[in-house]
Amino acid sequence: MRVTEGLELNQLWSQFEKDARSSYRLYSIDLERREAEPAPKGRKLLRTAEQFFWAVLEKLSPAKRVLLLVALVMLFLPQSGFQYTGKGGDVHIVEFDLHVWGGLLLLVLLMLEVADRVVMKRDLQIAKEIQNWLLPNEPPAIQGMEIAFVTRPANTVAGDYYDVFKRPEHEAHTDRYLLAVADVAGKSIPAAMIMATFQASLRTLSITRRALPDLISGMNQYACTNSQGGLRFTTAFLGEYDPATRTLTYVNAGHNAPMVCRKSGMLERLEAGGLPIGIMADTSYQSGSVTLAAGDWIVIFTDGVVEAVNTQGEEFGEQRLLSVINASSNQSPGELLQAILLHIDVFVGATPQHDDMTLLLVKAV
Repeated sequence: MRVTEGLELNQLWSQFEKDARSSYRLYSIDLERREAEPAPKGRKLLRTAEQFFWAVLEKLSPAKRVLLLVALVMLFLPQSGFQYTGKGGDVHIVEFDLHVWGGLLLLVLLMLEVADRVVMKRDLQIAKEIQNWLLPNEPPAIQGMEIAFVTRPANTVAGDYYDVFKRPEHEAHTDRYLLAVADVAGKSIPAAMIMATFQASLRTLSITRRALPDLISGMNQYACTNSQGGLRFTTAFLGEYDPATRTLTYVNAGHNAPMVCRKSGMLERLEAGGLPIGIMADTSYQSGSVTLAAGDWIVIFTDGVVEAVNTQGEEFGEQRLLSVINASSNQSPGELLQAILLHIDVFVGATPQHDDMTLLLVKAV
């Protein structure tokens, strides 16, 4: 049907529950910022309701605030009217049902909000399409490697970034490939715009033959010019893979340390690097390296993966992520990727996604 789009009742309820939780979280942010003085339970509930009302009101434009207040006054006022005496001494009573007019004003307000949402959604959809152009659809074929990646924005557009591409040859007949995962502080449009500048600077500087620490230092210097004094920083992991030696040279700029899961069962962390990009222009970066053997895995992720929360407020965590990896290590990267996402979906249930999630899986073959 056009109204339900073919969704079943339980799917509609689940969608409503997620929307309700997401909306409450949006408005409750303002409540958490206001310190509440100790008060009796009844008075505290009343004050919370009052603060929540003002949090909703502040999200509207001034004209819509007036419209909402007038509609609410009409809904709570009693029915009114007047009487007059006509010709012949007949008494006529005229009644006004303000409740109806208040409901109509709320309907008008709803239509205005929907119109704004449609325009915004259209603009965001265009931004999403542009962002998708910046991200690869399929990984390149790399000798000795199988790769799979995915990103899930918390909103329409994301501040996460991933990429895998070939760098210019350093020596004759030598191919090297760059693996990148980054996470811009924040979400939605502001983070997406910085993500686009990150992608542009990475692609531009990677054309040069500079080493990985020098490459990320150049990106950091550029990022510091538009990071609002370090507020809009970016955590990033860059790795350069040499198929001839099966060696991955990497720099970790304040990112969640990727995990190297050896076929033997050993676990290593890729931590060498420095500060996130965009904080200090004169930061120096150190590189590390790891040699891969057949059956080894590299798991690169953003914090939205391990910090996904369920209805009890528990985080998914790295231990659950490792459990899924160990249980499915014989599968392909694409199959393991789907298994991880399935476990996250089951874990979070109806809890709205609060941060962008990105995963890049590498299996040495």
